[in-house]
Amino acid sequence: MHRERVSENVFWFQSEVYAQVTAGVIVGPQWAVVIDTLALPEETLTMREFIEHELGVQARYIINTHYHADHCWGNCFFPNAIVIGHARCRQYLVEDGIPSLEAAQKQNPSLRQVKIVPPHLTFESGEMTLRVGKKNLIISTTPGHSDDGISVLVEEDRVLFAGDAFMPLPYIVDGDADDMLSSVKRIGKMGLENIIQGHGDIILRGEIDAAVRENVNYLNNIKKAVKAGGKRKNAEEYLEEIAIEDCGKSRVYLGGLAETLHRRNLRALHRQMHGE
Repeated sequence: MHRERVSENVFWFQSEVYAQVTAGVIVGPQWAVVIDTLALPEETLTMREFIEHELGVQARYIINTHYHADHCWGNCFFPNAIVIGHARCRQYLVEDGIPSLEAAQKQNPSLRQVKIVPPHLTFESGEMTLRVGKKNLIISTTPGHSDDGISVLVEEDRVLFAGDAFMPLPYIVDGDADDMLSSVKRIGKMGLENIIQGHGDIILRGEIDAAVRENVNYLNNIKKAVKAGGKRKNAEEYLEEIAIEDCGKSRVYLGGLAETLHRRNLRALHRQMHGE
């Protein structure tokens, strides 16, 4: 697993196993806040080892940016932590998380030690703040990838843990393209030093404007392309002809996973627009 110090007492982790998914840690003098907990036990436990043995503190809080497995299935490995998330994150994990995990456990024995731990502390709108050491964390809603999406701003450092509201390729299969557009645009106006994407590499200050434009253009382009398809009888064939490069993105993003995600975006957007 990759690890990097982003700023003083702020760390970033990136999976080498699953879709370049990321997590973060903000460290205070006595305890730490963990942002997302990854999906695979071996990587979550590596992160916990770093926090407890190299940084010398325990995780007091976990913030889940949304309910998807790759961001919260590691919650159970921090048994004394209070989990914070959107109210719908808790709802989805309670309703859907357990059956999803049980199905995954049948396929992957390493997941047998995982248990679903939904947020203990939730909010639905506005902002929540949390102080850790000298850092003020501002937690706010950023829907689009999913309707329970939240982001965490380290206010003093202008570092945003964006969750999947910001990715190398916006992914809206479980969300809404218009909500995603609004979230991406708002992120672009926050005056940030770094964006920690939910998947992929850290975006540096000089790269942020271009990354925001690219994501906005991609979302507008797929909306325009799918709308032009209307209710064609050959909708599947039409969607297959919409190349990711024509929409302003590269298929090599996320280790080549971007092409698959693009295809899923098109099909989901077509269903949303045309009810098919």
